Amino acid sequence: MRSKPTSLPFRRNATASLSLRSLTLVCAAVVVSGCALHEPPASRDVATPSAFQSGAGASTPLPGHPVDQAWWQAFGSPSLDRVIAMTERDSLDVAAAYARVRQAQALARIAGAPLLPSLDGNASASRQGRIGGNADVSGTALTLGVSATYELDFWGANRAARDSALAQLRASAFDRDTIRLTATAGAANLWLALAAARERASIATQQRDIAAEVLRLVRAQARAGQASPLDLAQQEGLYDAQLRNLAARRQDATDSENTLAVLTGHHLGDVPLDTPMLDALTAPAAVASLPSDLLTRRPDIARAEAVLAASDADVLEARARMLPSISLTGGVGFSGGRLNTVLENPIYSVAASLSAPIFHGGALAGARDLRSAQREAALADYRKTIVAAFGDVEASLNAIDGIERQQDAQQRELTQARTAFTLAQSRYRAGADTLLTLLDTQRTLFTALDLQVQLRLARLQASVALYKALGGGWQMPGSANS
Repeated sequence: MRSKPTSLPFRRNATASLSLRSLTLVCAAVVVSGCALHEPPASRDVATPSAFQSGAGASTPLPGHPVDQAWWQAFGSPSLDRVIAMTERDSLDVAAAYARVRQAQALARIAGAPLLPSLDGNASASRQGRIGGNADVSGTALTLGVSATYELDFWGANRAARDSALAQLRASAFDRDTIRLTATAGAANLWLALAAARERASIATQQRDIAAEVLRLVRAQARAGQASPLDLAQQEGLYDAQLRNLAARRQDATDSENTLAVLTGHHLGDVPLDTPMLDALTAPAAVASLPSDLLTRRPDIARAEAVLAASDADVLEARARMLPSISLTGGVGFSGGRLNTVLENPIYSVAASLSAPIFHGGALAGARDLRSAQREAALADYRKTIVAAFGDVEASLNAIDGIERQQDAQQRELTQARTAFTLAQSRYRAGADTLLTLLDTQRTLFTALDLQVQLRLARLQASVALYKALGGGWQMPGSANS
């Protein structure tokens, strides 16, 4: 005996569904959904300088061409090229940034899903009967169904949510590019600092040897009665100072090696970090694009603008959530007592519902105000990023100009220090001058040698800072190459 199905997946609800005519009117409303809210985007207007002021007196020209994407190759070191490649490949910061982009891609897909109907399938089977000596099965029910639900995006809330997610995806991609640029510039700076630390340690070794040679001379003269105990104590103190300086320089070199290894995602000793002398590297000429080009050549500016676009969409979504929403549901179901008869009893249902917020304790208005305030903050951050970008370029150009002027004067200073030490050493051996004069010229020479390396490092790192300030060869996707 076949029983009547006790339940079906789709039933009409007279209190919740509209008539077919009303549903037709609702569908017609979708066609004229030009009533969707429109929110004017926040103004992107930011005052930009007509030209960079710093660096006008630099000894190198300032051509108006952009930075090459492989900017580190301008230093002319294969070792630096390997370090940069290793950073881009193995840096954990860069790897995390790529993962965040994939997260943003998934969120964008999730945010776009409500723009399409959701479709679900269901199936059930039941059997009814009595429990007793003679089981009398009263019937079997099999049901199959497919249901669809769709919220009309009448006010554009779902589109705004999708647009916000897409803008956040762009921001995440630009953030990845910013992190990659920061990591490569940081690796270049650390590699240069390592080269300088090793060179300063080499100079400290030479200074120790020079101090030891003078100490042997003073000791010999002290034994001959030509040098006082004070002279000997002063030179021994200077020799010990050079030993301390050498230990400090070697510590600096090891610290730089460790920091660079961590930045590249490795442990100290896992990767070869060979470095040349700094004077073997090319100090790249200062380059600068037009100020207006900077807006399309820095990923952090592009990120800030994408975040601002997401905030515009968030405001529109928050406003739309305060208005009524319309949802459509529909489905088709089949039932029967046997599998081969299920399709003989089709049932369909179509319904539409209207929901309007009445009282939520100010939550919806609060959400709108929150989004508006967040947009104001995003706009301020966007303008701040642009102002900071121009400041970075000006500071880098000014640093290059100032350091080059210092290098010119310091080179003459070093030449004179070498001459003075050589003369003082000869005069002291001949007994024509005092040890005090020799010690003074010795200290002056040591200071000049160390300062030369520090200025070379500062000049090279200023070029790295300028390349980073100009976007490191990055360019807004879709913009024309210049």
